[in-house]
Amino acid sequence: MMKTSDLRQREVINIVDGKRLGFVSDFDIDLERGVIKSIIIPGQSKLFSIFSKTGDYVIPWEQIKTIGSDVILVELQHYIHSNKAGTP
Repeated sequence: MMKTSDLRQREVINIVDGKRLGFVSDFDIDLERGVIKSIIIPGQSKLFSIFSKTGDYVIPWEQIKTIGSDVILVELQHYIHSNKAGTP
């Protein structure tokens, strides 16, 4: 059994391009079925703007290929962003 707090300690890497996406900050959970639907990784801050950042990465659970002891490997051809910050 794995705790969600354990998943937050692992860096997420896209195996398509080797890009480091960051660390898990939140989860989208289906409460009726009791399963994680997706993991959410905060977007990167823009270089010269402290208060502005790109949208968060929303990664469907099906895109997770491996959960290792140090990293989570995902396969993303196209990134899905949530636009919480209000920027495209």
